Amino acid sequence: MRFVRSGSAELAVDDTHADGPALVGLHAGVTDRRMWAPQVEALRETHRVITYDRRGFGETRLPPPAEREAYARVDDLRAVMDAQGVDRAVLMGCSQGGRVAIDMALAHPDRVRALVLVACAVGGAPEAAPFAPDVLARITAAEAAERRGDLAALNELEAQLWLDGPAQPAGRVGGPLRELFLAMNAIALANGSAGEERAAPSAWERLEALSVPTLVIWGPLDFPHIDVRLRELVRRVPGARAVVIDGTAHFPNLEQPERFNRALKTFLEALR
Repeated sequence: MRFVRSGSAELAVDDTHADGPALVGLHAGVTDRRMWAPQVEALRETHRVITYDRRGFGETRLPPPAEREAYARVDDLRAVMDAQGVDRAVLMGCSQGGRVAIDMALAHPDRVRALVLVACAVGGAPEAAPFAPDVLARITAAEAAERRGDLAALNELEAQLWLDGPAQPAGRVGGPLRELFLAMNAIALANGSAGEERAAPSAWERLEALSVPTLVIWGPLDFPHIDVRLRELVRRVPGARAVVIDGTAHFPNLEQPERFNRALKTFLEALR
């Protein structure tokens, strides 16, 4: 691991330095770069895999809260690619990481070879429809835990929403995977705000402008509005492919790594 400076942030970066095309992993907003461990292992012989912790996550270093600057996530991604000497890469982003990948592809298409979007967010996408009562109860409980500063309770509730799936039994996903989620998200919750984010222009109205091969992967146990959003994204992005991995929620790459990696490898091999 090395640190890459972007503004006042020192971004924690892992790089396999392998021969082969570059792939950059962009983690979700409740995890850190460790969420891509199964993919790093699967691709280390064929691809140069780079993962990093965004501001506020994992091992990335920030100045004290009062000194944190305004920043743009795309600028941080460019800083990582530049520091690692990568002109063009496949971007693999989950959730908020997928949003960064899309924003990068629209702002700097010359730097992006292809997109792998996992349960991704999209800037400017329509708001979610009203939640079912059981899901709304969990969201309300999480908001209450956040207001009273109970980070342990908030972490567990976010595990139920994002790892288990919003309408699934609490603890559906257990063992080392749950421990990993709780460890990663605990860091993000403790760090708080990374500073004022300079948001990229809305991407939702410009999806048809994405001009690179695109693979979209998600799980049916995730939030229903994510399923709706991604089906619309696949319809509008030219040539996009969809893979739905049954029995998974927001992190199909962690819940079903073998199935995920098969789909990923098939997509990457077609790029050669």
